[in-house]
Amino acid sequence: MTKQEEKRRLRKSIRELESQLSARYRRESDAAITAHLLAMPSFQAAKAIFCFVGTAHEIDTRPILEHALSSGKILCVPLCVEPGRMELRQITALAQLAPGTCGILEPQENAPLVLPDEVDFSILPCLTCNHCGHRLGKGGGYYDRFLSQYRGGTVLLCREHLIREEIPLEPHDYPVPWVLTERGLYEDGSPARLG
Repeated sequence: MTKQEEKRRLRKSIRELESQLSARYRRESDAAITAHLLAMPSFQAAKAIFCFVGTAHEIDTRPILEHALSSGKILCVPLCVEPGRMELRQITALAQLAPGTCGILEPQENAPLVLPDEVDFSILPCLTCNHCGHRLGKGGGYYDRFLSQYRGGTVLLCREHLIREEIPLEPHDYPVPWVLTERGLYEDGSPARLG
């Protein structure tokens, strides 16, 4: 089986598992992940944040986005500009987001462009990952392209029930140093202190 086939099989299995998670577990894990993230010194110190806008199947990032804005941070979110390629665009209010590519909330095309090297801290999604920060996304390559040119602090958000230690990897797959679940923070595969 090729790595691509392994990835397709794992995506299918994780999507099935994700659909069976209870609404209570989702709410509780969202709240715990948000609380852990807001306690991270790297998040607190960052002046410019890049964060995904969670869909119904992902971590609810609205409280994170709202906190970043109310704290006076520069907040940028993804704008899909073509298949496999996104740009970081600054927003100053969640009301500036509207359904875009695949129904995902995105900023307007005239929102200010932010370059990856202007971002201090990035918060990324995944379908699943392991505690060492190897991620499996939806397969579009958007975040792999971003990670290939970004060198700032980065954390993956994932529910603990969706963590899988065996992630099929290809040369273009970039690991992320921190993984955050409702149980806490992991750095390079080991539990880490939040403060």
